[in-house]
Amino acid sequence: MKRRTLTITAAAAILFSQVAHSRAGWTDYATVAELVPTSHHYYKFRLPVKSNPSGCKDESWFYQDYGSRGSDKMFNLLLEGIKSNLRLSVYVTGSCNIDGFSEISSVSVIP
Repeated sequence: MKRRTLTITAAAAILFSQVAHSRAGWTDYATVAELVPTSHHYYKFRLPVKSNPSGCKDESWFYQDYGSRGSDKMFNLLLEGIKSNLRLSVYVTGSCNIDGFSEISSVSVIP
């Protein structure tokens, strides 16, 4: 019984380790390197930042659900950032998806 409890605890620690280390906050500014609309419930993009407070496994990939409030506006700003070569910063929520991408809730731009 003790061994089973230890095995379950170890598995939970491995599966939820990303969540335990996640934090919310703003990244530094960078230009968008890639934007990928998907057939899933989210779009993803690569923003090669030097500082990402989320603690997610992949520090330069981010995602946003299509159904989230304002996701269309954030997507359009990401497109404009690519078109105009603008530097962007994103606010990460502290949530990581299964691929280790950081969820975002805001996008900021500086010319």
